[in-house]
Amino acid sequence: MTTIHDIYQAQRSYFASGATRPFAFRKTKLKELRKAIKRHEDAILAALHTDMRKSPVEAYGSEIGLLYEEIDHTLTNLRQWMRPKPVSSPLMHYPSGSVIYREPKGLTLLIGPWNYPFQLLINPLIGAIAAGNTAILKPSELAPATEAVIQRVIADVFEPQFVAVVTGEGHLVIPELMKHRFDHVFFTGSIPVGKKILEMAAPHLSPVTLELGGKSPCIVDEKADLKTAARRIIWGKCWNAGQTCISPDYVLAHQKIMNPLLEHMKAAIHQFFGENVADSPDYPRLINEKRFDQVASYLSQGSVYTGGETSRADKFIAPTLLTDVSFDAPVMKEEIFGPVLPVIPYKSTEDAIRMIAENPYPLALYIFSKSRKTEQAFIEKVAFGGGCINNTLVHFANAELPFGGIGYSGMGRYHGRNSFYEFTHEKGVLKTGTWLDVPMKYAPFGNKLKLLKMIQK
Repeated sequence: MTTIHDIYQAQRSYFASGATRPFAFRKTKLKELRKAIKRHEDAILAALHTDMRKSPVEAYGSEIGLLYEEIDHTLTNLRQWMRPKPVSSPLMHYPSGSVIYREPKGLTLLIGPWNYPFQLLINPLIGAIAAGNTAILKPSELAPATEAVIQRVIADVFEPQFVAVVTGEGHLVIPELMKHRFDHVFFTGSIPVGKKILEMAAPHLSPVTLELGGKSPCIVDEKADLKTAARRIIWGKCWNAGQTCISPDYVLAHQKIMNPLLEHMKAAIHQFFGENVADSPDYPRLINEKRFDQVASYLSQGSVYTGGETSRADKFIAPTLLTDVSFDAPVMKEEIFGPVLPVIPYKSTEDAIRMIAENPYPLALYIFSKSRKTEQAFIEKVAFGGGCINNTLVHFANAELPFGGIGYSGMGRYHGRNSFYEFTHEKGVLKTGTWLDVPMKYAPFGNKLKLLKMIQK
């Protein structure tokens, strides 16, 4: 039986051989990964339906199509990203030239979550391969059908000395993995587990990317297009039944438009999923009974404006709008991660910013407004990972934008060139010519201080 240590040692040796470094190798492996996903596309969609009852459209758009775009974007730009970058050198060190060389970090560990169990594990793998690393993947055991498909996809295209999958209970397997020193650890999941990952990496001084979560606010001011705002908020909240790290966690609605906004959101729910949401083929389910119980507990922490229907046997909770919610209630202290949406009135921009500060450093922030002044106020005064103006979620799908958190919502950035940089070590090298050897730096120093001050003033 192959052990974790065996896989680790095999990948160490393979990386040391230099096989993963050439551009041609990286390009070939990315193309092979794309083809493997394509071959297993139907199986991936079926697994996602089994684990979370995701519709084919939602599953393809959020778990497969995004990966094709990421791979294509990487293939288009990889050669340019890999090129050594000349930079200027100080006159003090004339005659010298300076270059930044981008080299792979080495052996990486990628730990995936259960909510987007395929995409959120394979996406960082694209960056790891593009940067010339080897990788060990740990998919979430809470999405077992997808976990099994990931094993088949990876085994179909890669040797374990290059990319391997390790399965099992996370609380047992991850500590065993992290007894070894990885050159980079990439974790997507909850804040409490993220802290444990950081603790386990600390003895090895392994660099870590943490893609976590938090309470991402959605602000709707009195000048917003309410019907469009309502549709886009409900779409973002109900995507994957709210089990999205950048899902709108709560809405701050200007007091002048709160009631009409609520009506528009209620209408959007009915338009998207019908009068009986449980019968809609387009509405996913919660991952398990534990998550159901947690999300269902929030329903009593405010007034249900619409929704509230549940079925524990079916792991179903209808899209629910909550009003009369206290900031002291657990629903406003914990990341909801489900289809329950508190809607809270505010009086002014300053009032909304103060409310957001109750749950600092959100992973995302969404602003619905026609006012540039309002947009800039939130962008400049609130620390958040990334976000949208007059939309939700879609900043995640732009490979040109860095994606990641700040503070409690995480550290590190990925997508596009940022994934490449995240898994790359930038090595700075200064080369000095020998045809001239300026004696100023050598002892004895004598009266050289005056000249030094002239140069370094």
